[in-house]
Amino acid sequence: MKRLVFSLASILMAVTSFNVHAAGDAAAGQQKVAVCAACHGADGNSPLASNPKLAGQNERYTLKQLLDIKSGARDVPLMRGLLDNMSEQDLMDIAAFYSTQEKTINGANPDNLETGERIYRSGLADLGVAACSACHSPNGAGVAQAGFPALSGQHAEYISAQMRAFRSGARDNDGDPAPMRIVSERLTDAEIESLANYISGLN
Repeated sequence: MKRLVFSLASILMAVTSFNVHAAGDAAAGQQKVAVCAACHGADGNSPLASNPKLAGQNERYTLKQLLDIKSGARDVPLMRGLLDNMSEQDLMDIAAFYSTQEKTINGANPDNLETGERIYRSGLADLGVAACSACHSPNGAGVAQAGFPALSGQHAEYISAQMRAFRSGARDNDGDPAPMRIVSERLTDAEIESLANYISGLN
């Protein structure tokens, strides 16, 4: 129980690491996302399960990711160089545009829901894994003010890949004290797959 309390406290403390304040112009952003459409879809609903949906994501989170990718703090090979000539205002506008788009919701595999739902709703107390809903909200809408991303409807393949990247340390831009790395390192592949499946159908 102590480990669970520690993990939850650590995750909530990470709010302070999201110090990016988005103030973009969605209309201007619509004119700047042509380069993004091939991978993320014209409206941010990526048709490729390996690429994230950006539609409906809160501005603060999207902007942080764009800034991290541009600076190299988050390495996304397919995006290397794409943001080099964009200003911070450009990135703010892009984040604002995607936040106004309606996200599509995927269907989840009904045969692989139970474990994922339990972890998302209640965590794993014996391993010190806090409930995902503590930061991403019960309906998966995220917490925009804190910069915690919306997850509902995201591609299961993408979620699984990112959790494995956090677990291995290949992705480490979740701030200090590393809330996503703390959670992911305590989950098995099967648990990650079930959790990702549950989230993909969460609405």
